[in-house]
Amino acid sequence: MKLSGLARLGIVGTILTCVACFTPFAVALLGVIGLAGWVGHLDYILFPLLALFVGPLVIGLVRRRSDAGKLKGES
Repeated sequence: MKLSGLARLGIVGTILTCVACFTPFAVALLGVIGLAGWVGHLDYILFPLLALFVGPLVIGLVRRRSDAGKLKGES
């Protein structure tokens, strides 16, 4: 069974946000474009963004599981 669009959005967003959270990529990028002073505030943006993308991922996977159960005849 394929993933729904909501689950795909959650997976892509979660991966991109994790890469930005847990690597120095965001710090280097902000330094290059002259916004290194904002590095101290990244956690205020990235962690809520991570939660925002994990939500649709969980909802999409739960819907997929319930749809699969309906196809098998489970209630």
